Amino acid sequence: MGKYILIDIGGTAIKYALSEEDRILFRNIIKTESGRGRGWIQKRVMGLTEELLSRGEEISGIAISSAGIVDIRRGRIVCAGPTIPDYSGTEFKQPMEDRFGIPCEIENDVNCAALAEYRSGAAKGSSSALCLTIGTGIGGAAILDGKILRGFTGSACEVGYMHMRGSSFEELGAASVLSKRISERKGGSAADWDGKRIFREAKKGDRDCIFALDELCAALGEGISNIVYILNPEVVVLGGGIMAEEDYLYPRIRRELDKNLIPMLSENTKLRMAKHKNEAGMLGAYYHFCAVRGGGQ
Repeated sequence: MGKYILIDIGGTAIKYALSEEDRILFRNIIKTESGRGRGWIQKRVMGLTEELLSRGEEISGIAISSAGIVDIRRGRIVCAGPTIPDYSGTEFKQPMEDRFGIPCEIENDVNCAALAEYRSGAAKGSSSALCLTIGTGIGGAAILDGKILRGFTGSACEVGYMHMRGSSFEELGAASVLSKRISERKGGSAADWDGKRIFREAKKGDRDCIFALDELCAALGEGISNIVYILNPEVVVLGGGIMAEEDYLYPRIRRELDKNLIPMLSENTKLRMAKHKNEAGMLGAYYHFCAVRGGGQ
């Protein structure tokens, strides 16, 4: 069985691991330090690769998951948002292969998370899946008949930008809006109201926190229903740190989704919480590598 270096590049952290196929043997996480300027993240990733290679294992491939729109053929970042400044245009595939002599593939992080859930997670065995990551923004990926839906420019399922109620899906339904809403109602700064505190107070009966979470679930139910009407997936998978509060969120999002769907779709659309959580990006990068290069699972 082959061993692989797996790297997941996000706006605040880079996760990296050594795996035997899709079984992770060693993992670690470091800060991205994305403000260090152009070329910094590429250097960071090369340094992490050297660290893992120093363990003396024979490596079959390097699989990278990254934020931003990715040109998977050329292995470069086409476009990245403000969370990683000066990241657009960063090359990975060719520089990594030139330096280490090991095959390298890279894919968008939400696509990777979707692949992980489809291959071995919450959407395993389904014919089609819509995967959404609810965090600072809302990222989306769709898998139809086993293949990622990419679109003409490779930017299909950028659902966070979807127009809703005179705003956007992620401005209404992202986890990051909770702290802002509560601080506006109660005073103080958004930093005083992290997700854990909001859920804790809601469970104690705090009306402001309950209302803010109900608003969030209503926005998610409406936004998801709009996408379901277009794609008709068998399974919708929700990920992101906030989904750790599954017991609180699941019934409320399910109820809001059902309110916005016609009965036929409501009855035939499964809603599930992501299984792989923090490892989804790395595992999906491995599955993408195998799909492109062959081998593995």
